[in-house]
Amino acid sequence: MVELLSTKSTAIPAADLLSAGEVVAVVDDSPDIQLLLTHYLQSGGFNVVHAKTAGELKKLFESHDIALLILDIELPDKNGAEVLKETAPAYPDLGIIMVTGTADLEIALHCLREGADDYLTKPLAFKPFSHTVQNTLKKRRLAINYKTYQKELQITNARLRFLHQLNLKLNTAYLNLFELEKILWTILLVITAEDGLHFNRARLLSYDSSTGIFEGKMEVEAPLDQKVGHPPLNLDVILQTLSDEEPEDDGKKYGSIGQLDIEKLAADHILCHVIKTQRPVFVKNGRHPGSHIPKKFLEQLNLSSFFVLPLFSSSQFFGVIIVDNHGTEIPLKQSDIFDLEIFASQASLAIEHSFLYQKMSEKISALESVTLELEKSRDLLVASERDSTLGKISSKLLHRIRNPLTSIGGTARLLTRKTDDEYTLKFLEIITEETDKIEQTLNYLFTFAVDTKLTLTRCALFPLIRKTLMFFYTAFHEHDIETQVGLDEPGPVIVIDEYKIRQVVMHIVKNSIEAMHQGGTLTIQATEQPDHVSFFITDTGQGIAKEHLQLVTDPLFTTKATGNGMGLSLVDQIIKAHKGVFSIANSPGGGTVATVTLPILPAQQGNNHPEQRKSS
Repeated sequence: MVELLSTKSTAIPAADLLSAGEVVAVVDDSPDIQLLLTHYLQSGGFNVVHAKTAGELKKLFESHDIALLILDIELPDKNGAEVLKETAPAYPDLGIIMVTGTADLEIALHCLREGADDYLTKPLAFKPFSHTVQNTLKKRRLAINYKTYQKELQITNARLRFLHQLNLKLNTAYLNLFELEKILWTILLVITAEDGLHFNRARLLSYDSSTGIFEGKMEVEAPLDQKVGHPPLNLDVILQTLSDEEPEDDGKKYGSIGQLDIEKLAADHILCHVIKTQRPVFVKNGRHPGSHIPKKFLEQLNLSSFFVLPLFSSSQFFGVIIVDNHGTEIPLKQSDIFDLEIFASQASLAIEHSFLYQKMSEKISALESVTLELEKSRDLLVASERDSTLGKISSKLLHRIRNPLTSIGGTARLLTRKTDDEYTLKFLEIITEETDKIEQTLNYLFTFAVDTKLTLTRCALFPLIRKTLMFFYTAFHEHDIETQVGLDEPGPVIVIDEYKIRQVVMHIVKNSIEAMHQGGTLTIQATEQPDHVSFFITDTGQGIAKEHLQLVTDPLFTTKATGNGMGLSLVDQIIKAHKGVFSIANSPGGGTVATVTLPILPAQQGNNHPEQRKSS
């Protein structure tokens, strides 16, 4: 009996060989054998049940989870070999040790062929018996683990194949979708689709980096009963639906989650944790290691277990998707995080694709607008260049003519005072009068660029200024000039000569660009009053000397090495013709600020007086 109770120190504990609830069944019609084997097995930590007949064994299978069967061949109601033949196929994970009082090799081989793991003969030696029990259970545990691992590998392999096929479908869909909202709908639908990731619900919270606020945007929830009225959704159908202009009813529930708006969060909040790590997280029973999940947040979500999936591009963090099985109550698993992580990476690429497409579209649209405006306003550009060319010619003519003309006129006046000869005085007076006429003609050269006739129409001022800025799109880039336009559309509608006001903006901006030859910032702002509107064009150039500020609108005044200074003189004349005011001053932060103030006339005034002439 001492040998019966002793166990080898190398024996594996019963808890490592059997799962919870599993037992060892001893089937023998001898009460003594049952007692001894039961006592031995229990001393080794095994739970033991026993039976005397094949009929009792059948009842044991119905009421217990049997891991090891110790089966006597000689049973009162049935041969043990027959019991083995019926039992082994029915319970493939069952360990079976056959026990017999006859040492017959043929019987032993027959039992092994029918599915027995080992074969012992009576009288039993307990050391060989212990060794056989241990080996049989170890072999059984290895076989079960092998099957489990095989099944897991098959599931994993199938899941990877599924994810691969899903990624191929999504790649095609993402390449054909450019609108961000449709891409986000696609992401939520795939998460909840029957042949997608098959979660019950997905909710999107967008993130505003400037305010640090999350805001609920959209929600998709799969129908709970797929059999009644809602057949399982096919991913191909979903993707095809999203390519249409308007999504059709595809059995999903669409809704808003505005009630989940979340104000600025603590640094260790679960959503802040996701922003920092940019990895999906699994919140289980309201907890996640290393982050704080407020009770209020869980109440807002009405959840305790969920996944948080980050969405981000290379340039910004867009938001999170909260994934759960709230309706179906299917337990979430840590292994699901792998699928979500793969999906999150691809979804983020799709969002980046949308952002890049949007930026490209904006640049193309801007270039198209510039080209269109240049085509429409070719005459304006030609006129501006004409003004510049004629101004240069006028400057040279004035310089070459005015000096000798002054000498001629002055000499004639001097001679008039020194002679009394009426005949000579008559000719000297003619010279003086003609000299004055030539000087007046030269003075009128300064006003050549301004047509004295204004064609007045009602026009939105701010869009007009924006369109004019497009002329300098290339110049801004070439001179490394940043533009800041603070004109809130649509702005006031005023009565002006559109053509000439565009000339005004062009001359001022051109001067600003020339003042910022090493780059800078051009700012355009406006203020509106009941009777007038003012817009301000500010540059960060070198500014203007105080002694020159009063002279900038004088004809032919300039501090440039080249040019004639006609531009701002023309601006002044055009604004005065509109009964407005033009001024230029140094900006407190450096550079200059040009101010244009135009009256806001009543609507009928523009209609009753379509043309207005400037008094000379």
